[in-house]
Amino acid sequence: MLPRAPAALGLLLLLLPPPPPGEATKKPTPCKRCRELVDKFNQGMVDTAKKNFGGGNTAWEEKTLSKYEFSEVRLLEIVEGLCGSSDFECNQLVEEHEEHLEAWWLQLKKKYPDLFEWFCVKTLKVCCSPGTYGPNCLACQGGSERPCSGNGLCSGDGSRQGDGTCQCHLGYQGPLCTDCTAGYFSALRNATHSVCTACDESCKTCTGPTSRDCGQCEAGWVQEDGACVDVDECAAETPPCGDTQYCENVSGSFVCEECDPTCMGCTGKGPGHCKECVPGYAKESGQCTDVDECAHAGGVCPRRNENCYNTPGSFVCVCPEGFEEAEDACMQPRPARDEATEENPAPPPSREDL
Repeated sequence: MLPRAPAALGLLLLLLPPPPPGEATKKPTPCKRCRELVDKFNQGMVDTAKKNFGGGNTAWEEKTLSKYEFSEVRLLEIVEGLCGSSDFECNQLVEEHEEHLEAWWLQLKKKYPDLFEWFCVKTLKVCCSPGTYGPNCLACQGGSERPCSGNGLCSGDGSRQGDGTCQCHLGYQGPLCTDCTAGYFSALRNATHSVCTACDESCKTCTGPTSRDCGQCEAGWVQEDGACVDVDECAAETPPCGDTQYCENVSGSFVCEECDPTCMGCTGKGPGHCKECVPGYAKESGQCTDVDECAHAGGVCPRRNENCYNTPGSFVCVCPEGFEEAEDACMQPRPARDEATEENPAPPPSREDL
């Protein structure tokens, strides 16, 4: 019998608060909890595989106290590492079934080397063997060796739950997942195996992998010379896109993309595919480029002395720094000294200065 957990640990387990009501539906099934415990136990066996009693004379200890590999000391080390201190359900499971684990370790391990099968399936009866389901561990559809013909998942597989029906993988259908869905064809079919392979993207139904094997074309494709070929919607007489967009054909469909901001209508991506240019731009070397209005010989700014600055698609006129804006010109202010001379003319020199 393994040493009992300290009283403090037992008290801690009792004092741990129950999970909030909202988490009740998230609780793992008894089978999942058992499987997780077995996984941790098996990992503990791996972690302690190369250990010994840890004393100075290992040979004497193993001769006197039996091999560490099969010892209760090793079992205790494994059990102590199974659960975290705050894992209430794990600690509870270990406490409830400690004697079963000890019996398997000391007496039954050689006869039943698969701990999961012995502990979770045969002893606690919370799980089923792979390929079986439900309270009585019945064989899944298609048999326990290859449930659902290997092309799907058996409802409740390996647990005491579910109804054994098949949830088929993509491309498969039918009670045993042996039939192909639309868009797939049967590449292999015999008494034990069924393989469904995807049709070519142009096919809605098919008998083989190419566009010539289509029974019916997908939307956006049409039969032509014995094969399904892509319909170029962009070549339609009435364009499918707006005035500020261009059409781009893709397999089985099309997309409308926005024209470049410099374009007034376009046939493709970028300023080189504009039908016309927006105001402020002009065709140059085949693409719409900004017009530099400030470079015009006659000038474009209405006021005298005004500076012109080119901007994308336009221009701005600004008086130079220090100049004052007037209605028809940028005026340079008079020097402060001159203003003082005009407003307060100097008095005539006195007699003494003469």
